[in-house]
Amino acid sequence: MSPSMQQRTDLPAKDSSKSELQLAREQLHVSVVPKSLPCREREFENIYAFLEGKIQDQCGGCMYVSGVPGTGKTATVTGVIRTLQRMAKQNELPAFEYLEINGMRLTEPRQAYVQIYKQLTGKTVSWEQAHALLEKRFTTPAPRRVTTVLLVDELDILCNRRQDVVYNLLDWPTKSAAKLVVVTIANTMDLPERLLMGKVTSRLGLTRLTFQPYSHKQLQEIVTARLGGSETFKGEAVQLVARKVAAVSGDARRALDICRRATEIADTAAVKCVTMLHVQQALAEMIASAKVQAIRNCSRMEQIFLQAIAAEVTRTGVEETTFMGVYQQVETIAAFMGVTFPPPGRALRLCSKLGAERLIISEHSRNDLFQKILLNVSADDIHYALRVEEMVN
Repeated sequence: MSPSMQQRTDLPAKDSSKSELQLAREQLHVSVVPKSLPCREREFENIYAFLEGKIQDQCGGCMYVSGVPGTGKTATVTGVIRTLQRMAKQNELPAFEYLEINGMRLTEPRQAYVQIYKQLTGKTVSWEQAHALLEKRFTTPAPRRVTTVLLVDELDILCNRRQDVVYNLLDWPTKSAAKLVVVTIANTMDLPERLLMGKVTSRLGLTRLTFQPYSHKQLQEIVTARLGGSETFKGEAVQLVARKVAAVSGDARRALDICRRATEIADTAAVKCVTMLHVQQALAEMIASAKVQAIRNCSRMEQIFLQAIAAEVTRTGVEETTFMGVYQQVETIAAFMGVTFPPPGRALRLCSKLGAERLIISEHSRNDLFQKILLNVSADDIHYALRVEEMVN
């Protein structure tokens, strides 16, 4: 029987030397790992059931977890892992090894082999050696081998033209000797179909789980849970943050950041409670940030181009994209908005202008359909800049 979310809701002891606002600000920091994650009970149960079943049966498998940033994917998966580790320690579950890698922390995709082998053995070898040794390990039977659970966060970053690393990470669990369970986390729901070679998706049979963006009620519950019964926030202030963020992105991290800034504003004003006025000031500051203002001052065509880059990054799950991929998104967005967008030649000059303004980073060595493009602002900044009236009103 799986543990309930309520069993993990212990709150940390309060530090009497700090004010209520200071304590609230600390609890609202995105780096604070909550004891429980509200509004993700169903996802928790699904991941728990999958992993617990594989560990009990001592067999391999893959789970593909996807969803836009800030929807609690990593926090939920690691919460499940902590619960399973505690159960294994209490002999309620067979022992298992836990490994984790993050695509953002690897200099190159094949360094994944090095990191996995180092966590398994404590030894550092070249990627070629690590790959060969891991291949041997996961294809050679060993009666005493315990199940290995591998978490691959930011899978998007490991995708390149060769796709060999992602293929191996998802193929090894299919070997009966491996006893390997892989949980991958990515931002894009259809990443396997769009980026991986046909042979990957055709035979891996991934178990999939998609995290939807938080609704305003869920964001309200998340912030309230972080505050742990503190009366430092007026109810309507939390509700305002939740509604504004849900209208744009549903990103819990953004909601926490706004609430943190509101506590700082209230603290400076020497009051003990955060009101709607403080939240509105925090929202106004965010909207007045240099990057948001720069986007607001762009021409309509430049704004559409920035929207298109953000859409292409979301579609592929990879931060670096090409002009050709972006231009296809441009055509879709322009058609939807009923505007005529410049042909590719003029759009390339638009791209150069955005690069000169440092809103994007583009490949200077080439100025053609295949030049690489990288956003130099967050997708949220683009959303907020283009929906500023809705945010303020």
